[in-house]
Amino acid sequence: MELVGLATVGAVLAAGVAVGAWRRRTDGRVRPVEQTGDVSESVAAEQIDRAVLDRLGVEPGRVTLLQFSTAFCAPCRAVRRVSAEVAGLLPEVRHVEVDAESHLDEVRALNIWRTPTLLVLDAAGRVTRRATGVPTKPQLIAALAESGAGGRRDGLGAGPAEGAGPGDQRLGRG
Repeated sequence: MELVGLATVGAVLAAGVAVGAWRRRTDGRVRPVEQTGDVSESVAAEQIDRAVLDRLGVEPGRVTLLQFSTAFCAPCRAVRRVSAEVAGLLPEVRHVEVDAESHLDEVRALNIWRTPTLLVLDAAGRVTRRATGVPTKPQLIAALAESGAGGRRDGLGAGPAEGAGPGDQRLGRG
């Protein structure tokens, strides 16, 4: 009986280590949507319905970092900080943070399974990139450059921006 118990503990431990290693490797990576299957076919292939974008506070014609957060999510605060810094560095980029619990219909429509989830929308309102977890500033800047946000200002690698920049908006409960 002891051998079965030790084997069970070993199997559970190995599974836990494997899942932890996978999560560590994939969390925060900004991936192209077409390759992930993370967004439904209709969202990846065409523009998101304008009514959905309006409800989320996304302006037409701008590259947008659309962040889905929850109230007690510690990594969400880190994504908010990084996204606000990047939006402050790139004038054509806007950061919009959405409370996932207050926008369940949109969360379901965009296939958001956990927070933080960050979607990169091009100027046409299409999801081009997606990250779950906390992406790094350089990863986010590279993803934006590939999504149509081209201009760089001086100080791209500068320290953190103070507070929310002009391109930062939080859409809370309501």
